[in-house]
Amino acid sequence: MNKRDFLKSAATLASTAFIPSVGWAFPKGKKLRTAHIGVGGMGGEDLNAFASHKSVDIVALCDVDSIALDFAKSKHPNAKTFSDYRILLKTMVDQIDAVIVSTPDHTHAPASLMAMDLNKAVYCQKPLTHSISEARQMAQMALKKNLVTQMGIQVHSFYDYKLATLLIQSGIIGKVNCVRAWSPKNWGYDGTPPKKVAPVPANLDWNLWLGTAKKHEFKEGHYHPGNWRKLIDFGCGTLGDMGVHIFDTPYNALALDVPKTIKNECRPPNGYGFPENNKVTYIFPSTKYTSKELKWVWYDGAGAPAKHNDLVLPDNEELHEQGAMFMGEKGKLYLPHFQELPKLIVDGMYQELDVEKFGLGKPVRDYESESKKHYYEFVDSCLGKTNCSAPFSYASRLTETILLGVIAGRFPGKTLHWDRQKSRFIEKEANQFIGSSYRDF
Repeated sequence: MNKRDFLKSAATLASTAFIPSVGWAFPKGKKLRTAHIGVGGMGGEDLNAFASHKSVDIVALCDVDSIALDFAKSKHPNAKTFSDYRILLKTMVDQIDAVIVSTPDHTHAPASLMAMDLNKAVYCQKPLTHSISEARQMAQMALKKNLVTQMGIQVHSFYDYKLATLLIQSGIIGKVNCVRAWSPKNWGYDGTPPKKVAPVPANLDWNLWLGTAKKHEFKEGHYHPGNWRKLIDFGCGTLGDMGVHIFDTPYNALALDVPKTIKNECRPPNGYGFPENNKVTYIFPSTKYTSKELKWVWYDGAGAPAKHNDLVLPDNEELHEQGAMFMGEKGKLYLPHFQELPKLIVDGMYQELDVEKFGLGKPVRDYESESKKHYYEFVDSCLGKTNCSAPFSYASRLTETILLGVIAGRFPGKTLHWDRQKSRFIEKEANQFIGSSYRDF
């Protein structure tokens, strides 16, 4: 089943006549009614953040795990509950204004596209989608419907990342020629696929968890909860998890589009899990903030990043566990991840930064308040008070860039050439991984 057919069937399922509630014409004084698809793990955090906004009314909860759903219901007793997001959207289409999608990656696009087809504002967790074709379709649908959208990259709205963006765009290190970014996290799996089939837990609807993904037998400890990130049919590896967060600020600050070439140095594909260690090199076309070309190197897994002169800190200080380094004509800007101020390095020495001129106020070190900003921005945008800073028009390009590195992992050591206009690789053998088929479920 392809995505077009899925949308047709989803639209048929939700064909009840209604007058849609849309964010861009929101009545004054009315609360934003939200439906939450996925309420365990990160979905629970998303739910709590939205519920803390005074202008939000939580009206629907959906999860394939009854334990997560019951817990969310205990905190929001007036919300209606569902295990199937399609039924939620069908039965409550005229009672919701915005949909929050906090599911495993492979369900992001199917749920979000159905919600957008019904003219609902959508907040979708990162990475935006599981495939490049889905990312482009999400951006196109949001544009066509003129919808309020936001991808869940909360640090996008944190003080330090805003400051780093302003510093780079002010020209503090001149035109940037290289970015190196890293995370030692391991959302890969180099082992063999598990053979032992386990009984599906009574609290889990396994068919609905799989959704549009191909059929798998349940194997304890390998899918739900959590470990799906490691597996190619459901997640996007470390790139799709930490990569999105750490890529976001340099990508945004340098006003990048998608890369021209991608090479991933990793182990050969095993058809089941992502590589545990990746070194991905991207070459981007120039922008007004970069040299003629921008080189971007990503490192993940144990031991990341590899040693490099670009990453040497003053007095041989140790690098933070995760972060990014901008190399420019006039020096370097170091951005640890996260809640650490960016640091300017010139001639091997740290330099004082005058941050007051950027109008951001004093540095904020309160995670509780910082973490809510991105959610509140979406709510306030739906209410017509502001605009989202990570809409799907932006998030789709960032996600496409991330997923190009994921695809390159299937061709280790080979440089892939990406045609942005045609949405195709010059290397034809790689094109089979641009999209994905949908299972009827």
